[in-house]
Amino acid sequence: MITVTEKEVKQIPVLELVDASLTNETLPLVFFYHGWTGCKEKVLTQGYELARQGFRVVMPDALYHGQRQVAGPAEKHQLEFWQIIAKSVQEFPLLVKAYEQNVGIYQRQIGVSGLSMGGITTCALLRVYPQITAAVCLMGSPCPVEFARKLLAKIPGMEKVDPAYVEDQISQLAVIDLSQEPQKIAGRPVHFWHGSADPMVPYQPTRDFYERIKDHSYAENVTFTTTKGGKHKVSYLTTLEMAAKFHEYFSK
Repeated sequence: MITVTEKEVKQIPVLELVDASLTNETLPLVFFYHGWTGCKEKVLTQGYELARQGFRVVMPDALYHGQRQVAGPAEKHQLEFWQIIAKSVQEFPLLVKAYEQNVGIYQRQIGVSGLSMGGITTCALLRVYPQITAAVCLMGSPCPVEFARKLLAKIPGMEKVDPAYVEDQISQLAVIDLSQEPQKIAGRPVHFWHGSADPMVPYQPTRDFYERIKDHSYAENVTFTTTKGGKHKVSYLTTLEMAAKFHEYFSK
């Protein structure tokens, strides 16, 4: 039986999933991040399948989402999209430290995954934190600077905003842009999944990133699967593939 516990860790609302028979064991720790306008409860299927593999799974609410809503739903914070991701990146080591101190992390195996905005967060975390063991990015992007320019161009009224201000905001994303320093992957196992017809997070930039790095030694453990015609939705089969990847990574 998988237990689901709602708690606050360092004032961050999370769901923790674990096999009931392993609750008091020291286990590998896997984080799963939800998408834009979602919440931790919306990714319970992914958390459940990860917990079935014998991991302790932590699913945080991102800033302005779920229990962290401020002044209405997340949609009202469209211009703060990248601040939300940056906040998750800042909070990550706090969560890791709390679990390390309270229950331990088996062989310091730490995984990160997420879908859509959570996939972008996953790539950003990979860029910043070498202590991450392995990652799976589901329909996210390792190219936030490029993606931010495309997103901002679609927001009504952006033509009235000072271009210098916009460029300054985008340039701040460079520190979490995996595509600008892909060598930070450093041989770690990383898997990308994307649907080729995704209308929300474009498929091609992520595929191009993979093709660019795949023959380098630092990317020898990077893999990619495509769902031809797939749109912006993670299927159950893709969820199973994600969980199986972590089982493979942490069994070595």
